[in-house]
Amino acid sequence: MNINSVTITGNLTKDPEVTHFEGGSAVCEMRVAVNTRYKDSSGEWKDKPNYFDVKSWNKRGIACSEHLEKGSRIAVEGRLDWREWEAKDGSGKRQKVEILAHNVEFLGSPSGSKEGAPSGADEPVPAGAGELAAAAAGGADDDIPF
Repeated sequence: MNINSVTITGNLTKDPEVTHFEGGSAVCEMRVAVNTRYKDSSGEWKDKPNYFDVKSWNKRGIACSEHLEKGSRIAVEGRLDWREWEAKDGSGKRQKVEILAHNVEFLGSPSGSKEGAPSGADEPVPAGAGELAAAAAGGADDDIPF
């Protein structure tokens, strides 16, 4: 049996961006920063940020784009999705792992201006969601620094 499940809490590094598709579906893309603590060689505690790309679909995604902003604290439950594509500039293959959200909880906003917004309701993530968004983005991921 395979298990593909992830839960993170962190802060948005930029405002969410929503894309609407023909047929009525929508995807909201977010980047979440999650700090990890570790002791360095001198015994001092240090924070190391980790960044995760998150996609939230349809009603949940639209709610995220309407109620969240850069700095908002969220909790995400979902699954990991890996994809690979050929770079438009011919430099080879690119790959990325992102979180496809099943649930997004709004834990607060930096300014409080959007506080109290409802959390995203659980709904199924469409099959092929990663491929659909990649095609719609038209190679926008060529800017990923890895």
